[in-house]
Amino acid sequence: MALSLHDRWLILAGITPESTRLGEDLVARWAEPHRRYHTLDHLTRVLDGVDEFGDFADDVAAVQFAAWFHDAVYDGGTASADDEELSAQLAEAELPALGVPVARIAEVARLVRLTKGHAVADGDRNGAVLCDADLAVLGGDAAAYGAYAEAIRQEYAEVPDELFRPGRAAVLRGLLELPELFRTPVAVQRYDVRARANLSAEIAALEQ
Repeated sequence: MALSLHDRWLILAGITPESTRLGEDLVARWAEPHRRYHTLDHLTRVLDGVDEFGDFADDVAAVQFAAWFHDAVYDGGTASADDEELSAQLAEAELPALGVPVARIAEVARLVRLTKGHAVADGDRNGAVLCDADLAVLGGDAAAYGAYAEAIRQEYAEVPDELFRPGRAAVLRGLLELPELFRTPVAVQRYDVRARANLSAEIAALEQ
């Protein structure tokens, strides 16, 4: 039987009144009604990805905490440049009360900030695991990828097509131009080829 998000958080953070409060706050954030893709389902998939690729990490607990926080602040279709920074600051503010070591908190915040562009440096094994988990959705089958793309469009529902389409295409093109789209061996094997095909197909559709 799969663990609930509640149980997964308490296993990671410990069972204390403060960790329980923070876990409930994070779940409430991920359940905000304006979200269409960056939802509890996305959080679950990223945590699953961390489990899938986690043997590659140097500090898997830091990666798990970063997964919980990486979109904890999400404004939606405002295209805010501050979401990752504000999410990192939330981690820096909240994790000391859980007794998380200072060095691990700093690593969590760094990882959260890294998800803004997914530009992982060579040798950054923690960053590789988190970013691969975040981007694994790109390697889904056609139906799953289509649902993902539609959910992203819904989050930017207020943005007209003439602005959304070139902006979205630019984001996708930026992913394809990364030195490596995936970095952990498991993710490369399972998702890279299909992800590149999905990204190329969406770019072509956006530019029609």
